[in-house]
Amino acid sequence: MKAAVVTGPGEMRVLDVPLPEPGPGEVRIRLEGCGVCASNLEPWAGPDWMQFPTEPGSLGHEGWGIVDAIGEGVGGWACGDRVTSLGHRSFAQYDLVAAEALVRLPQELDKLPFPGEPLGCAFNIFRRSDVQAGQTVAIIGIGFLGAVLTKLVSDAGARVVAISRRQESLDLARHYGADQTIVMDDHYAIIEQVKALTGDRLCDRVIECVGKQWPLDLAGEVVGFGGKLVVAGYHQDGPRQVNMQNWNWKGIDVVNAHERDPAVQIRGVREAVDAVASGRLDPAPLYSAEFPLERLGDALDATRDKPGAFVKALVTFA
Repeated sequence: MKAAVVTGPGEMRVLDVPLPEPGPGEVRIRLEGCGVCASNLEPWAGPDWMQFPTEPGSLGHEGWGIVDAIGEGVGGWACGDRVTSLGHRSFAQYDLVAAEALVRLPQELDKLPFPGEPLGCAFNIFRRSDVQAGQTVAIIGIGFLGAVLTKLVSDAGARVVAISRRQESLDLARHYGADQTIVMDDHYAIIEQVKALTGDRLCDRVIECVGKQWPLDLAGEVVGFGGKLVVAGYHQDGPRQVNMQNWNWKGIDVVNAHERDPAVQIRGVREAVDAVASGRLDPAPLYSAEFPLERLGDALDATRDKPGAFVKALVTFA
């Protein structure tokens, strides 16, 4: 099979490697595609802790495809089943995945791309955010995750204030139900705008979806007394500093909403499958570009640079 290997900072190759055979409790998936995650960007940049070359197919964890082979002791699955998975080597034509890390894709989703992991992540973050009807919820950073959360929060009956850098992102937030949008350019001007929108109460919930220091600082400023600051951004580029006096004074709850329990991750993916299959959520506008495996480097660069109305890249297999 063909698999992508990152050979150095900003460099990759596609290699021919042996087709893996499923062991006990595993299935093999013939991948149709895999989403590109912003968490891939730090390894792609080549930090000091990164080791090259990477394992074939690694970094890819948003795959979907067809069950192709089944290992010993696996029940409930058959070759030909279409699934989305929590695999970790999906920048390749095939991946081995534990049977319990699969979610079946219903007929309603036939021929549609379905990167289940990031969609499930959004549903799990939404659950942890404890959003109630009538609340004001600021979502900082409208990329793939922020856009899906905008839809979920809006559907819950809350008022959404979307804060993001690009006008294209703010337009996307409006598409998914945001009530107000604010350009993320001037720290203190944003705070004043939020105060004006809320009568100085600030926000009941703030969901930070960027993973950088400044948006985290901003989140602490626009969450109101007794509110929740939900950290959905993946902060992987080093330690953070927080204004603990401000957090103490406001008496806020701080929720790190990344789930690592596989059962919880799968729960979110199942909820996402149901929502998309039923028509409650249409993620199609979020899939802004498709690349073949040989152009994974271009997909990663686009994820970093966000040209035009870019949101999420998909690597797809013929």
